[in-house]
Amino acid sequence: MDQPPGSVREFPRPPREATDREGRTVTAEAYDGDADPLVEMYTEFDAGSRSQGVPPRTESAIREWVAGLLEDGLNVVVRHAGRVVGHAVLVPHDDDAELAIFVHPDYQSAGNGSLLIEALLGYGQEHGLEHVWLTVSHDNRIAIKLYDKVGFETRMRDRTEYEMERPL
Repeated sequence: MDQPPGSVREFPRPPREATDREGRTVTAEAYDGDADPLVEMYTEFDAGSRSQGVPPRTESAIREWVAGLLEDGLNVVVRHAGRVVGHAVLVPHDDDAELAIFVHPDYQSAGNGSLLIEALLGYGQEHGLEHVWLTVSHDNRIAIKLYDKVGFETRMRDRTEYEMERPL
């Protein structure tokens, strides 16, 4: 059930297994492993799967970006048949964190984003984070709907993007 925007609720902690809307068994799990499985997923993203300049376009830039996320962030992945098909990260800043989430194009609109973001928010709660924020392109309606579903509120809008937040 949807929560009122800004309300605090307990999110499920990873690992979590689910069947997505395509009938695939997927698992959300905390991740602190090697960059290669993430780099492999991100190199398959086309121009339509990129927003706000991420993921980067070249493999070397992706590798550098992923290394920073693995070093600084709390990471959760979704796997299907051993392959990483989704990645979300909370990059902590004191008691809050910036959230970023990416789902492989072949796994979008199947419930994998919901599984991933809920597991990530639970992981953030487990690590004592109190507040999460993100920016999203104003025309990314699927992502905005997902963020609304888990209780994010829009705190700022401009012509190209929204900044959204929620307490943990």
